[in-house]
Amino acid sequence: MGSLYEYIKGIIDSVSPDYVVVDNGGIGYQLITPNPYIFSKSIGEERKIYTYQHVREDMIALYGFEAAEERELFKKLLNVSGIGPKGALAILAYGQPSQVVEAIENENESFLVKFPGVGKKTARQMILDLKGKLLDIAPDMPNLFNQEKTIQKSAASRNLEEAVLALQALGYSEKEIHKVVPQLPEEDLSTDEYIKLALKAMVK
Repeated sequence: MGSLYEYIKGIIDSVSPDYVVVDNGGIGYQLITPNPYIFSKSIGEERKIYTYQHVREDMIALYGFEAAEERELFKKLLNVSGIGPKGALAILAYGQPSQVVEAIENENESFLVKFPGVGKKTARQMILDLKGKLLDIAPDMPNLFNQEKTIQKSAASRNLEEAVLALQALGYSEKEIHKVVPQLPEEDLSTDEYIKLALKAMVK
């Protein structure tokens, strides 16, 4: 079943560990996104977010992505047996889709199993199902790690706390998170920067 909404353009109202709220014409749409804190700098501003509607017997959820290519990768990951929306989000939250595509093309299972919910069997399935089918997506993907650094001079501890909650929402265990927190820099970083650095450390 295709998604009912192609994209939603609206004002970023609020950000939480696993979703962002976009106000469009007085209706607040809750969009589950890979790293919601990417939008924290845009609160109060209008943004266009590409959407995917996922329908299950027990729920209807709307997923949001910065780029249409990111959404396409999400949809392709969902088609792999063993990967649900949560697992696909955790892979996209890493912020370097080209590396994920490269790992699939090179049959690099040891890289893929570092994501939450991806065991050897699922990694093998990803390679079997997706190898050769993602190259059209990779070149145009935004490399979220190379976004211009905007350092927020606010309470760094609160941002780190929010980052930990977002990582838990993606499926990382407290043990995994607490292992990487000491490796993070002590300077004031924004929540999404903490998330990106923590993810980078976790999938090394």
